[in-house]
Amino acid sequence: MATAMTYNSLLTDLQNYLERGTASDSIVYGQLNELINFGERRCARELKILGYIVPAVFTMQAGLAVYQKPDRWRQTVSVNVSGSPVGTSVRSPMFPRSYEYIRTYWPDDTQTNTTVYGIPGPPKFYADYNYQNIIVAPTPDAAYPAELVYYEEPPLLGPANQSNWLTQYAPRLLLYASMIESQVFLKKDTSSLQSMYDREAAVLNGEDTQRVLDRTSTRQKD
Repeated sequence: MATAMTYNSLLTDLQNYLERGTASDSIVYGQLNELINFGERRCARELKILGYIVPAVFTMQAGLAVYQKPDRWRQTVSVNVSGSPVGTSVRSPMFPRSYEYIRTYWPDDTQTNTTVYGIPGPPKFYADYNYQNIIVAPTPDAAYPAELVYYEEPPLLGPANQSNWLTQYAPRLLLYASMIESQVFLKKDTSSLQSMYDREAAVLNGEDTQRVLDRTSTRQKD
């Protein structure tokens, strides 16, 4: 009978593979939770796959150009906004630009399309303002429904959170990542584990590439 990976089962697997980390081995035992979390962060940082993509809806406010990114945001995939034509629910993609472009294109973010041109309309461009926020231009002149699609870092595993996307869909990758972090802690060679991790990651990335038919025709990587 197949069994699903959980935080507790991963903890047991690590102890068995390492032959370390029981309660009597207090130094390693005390690090296992953190090493698992290091492995999760490694996967989230190195893989850009469908399982990490999350949509977040929000409402742009009149006169406000800067908006907070969602919790556990890692990288923006796209942003779209409703309101073009004005007053409709039609979704229009916004175009990514550099922060410098935004400031050059719309230098006074207290101004809106309505105040400058007399023609209302939603923002057209967005850029990273900092790690926690995005900036849009032109500054909204009304409340516009919007959607930000992004790669997230899933909720980290622990005694109170037994499963996430990795445990459900990529348990071997998570196991290899956690073992690599454990071997680094134990000051042991990680080359064979790294090869296993890379092979599993390549399979996941390959599957995802086949699913992506049109995301500007090219998958973007860090």
